[in-house]
Amino acid sequence: MQYIIMITIILGLAASDFVTGLIKAYISGDLNSTKMRKGGLNKITELIVMTVSCGLEIGIRYLGRYYESQVLADITGAVTAIIVFGYITIMEVISIFENYAEINPDTAAWIKKILEKLRK
Repeated sequence: MQYIIMITIILGLAASDFVTGLIKAYISGDLNSTKMRKGGLNKITELIVMTVSCGLEIGIRYLGRYYESQVLADITGAVTAIIVFGYITIMEVISIFENYAEINPDTAAWIKKILEKLRK
């Protein structure tokens, strides 16, 4: 179940980033099908990477049973999935905030503070 939740969160963040990017492009008069296609493919790739990392975590856990190193396999697999999940989540949140700052310039000052903290 945890994998479904992780993938669902990534899916929601990717969709939110894509939509805020579309709104930003519309407002700035910079709608470009090439950028949209590239952004959409990027989001699909993120979902593939997250799915693969969840599958890798499951595979490592089951493989650990055969080599009598279950604890090590559990830790290794969980770290893999959590690192990928954390990286993609932070990357998407930063992108959504950047889009929002361009959509609503009045918020740019406080969003820049948040982005600086997230990037560190």
